[in-house]
Amino acid sequence: MKKDSLELLSGDLLEEDVELSLAQICRACRLSAEQIVELVDQGVIEPRGREPVSWRFQGISLRRVYFTQRLQRDLGVNAPGAALALDLLDELEQLRSRLRRFE
Repeated sequence: MKKDSLELLSGDLLEEDVELSLAQICRACRLSAEQIVELVDQGVIEPRGREPVSWRFQGISLRRVYFTQRLQRDLGVNAPGAALALDLLDELEQLRSRLRRFE
């Protein structure tokens, strides 16, 4: 693709539109509420709301939990390590996006 024909695309991600309760994310990820609370405490996922009974999770949280489960299963990474890996991957994607805008 030529630089002069590059177009920026915009849109909404389905993951941003989906909201899950604590019970729903537990069922989807096959984890207990205590395990989800641990992931919240470690910074793997961030709910909206102050108390677990009112927590709402964006759809992206599912992907983050699945990635964390894979890191734990395949590499033995603990929750804080997974949170760090996810933060670094997010930062890498932001930097790549900024770089693409300058190309």
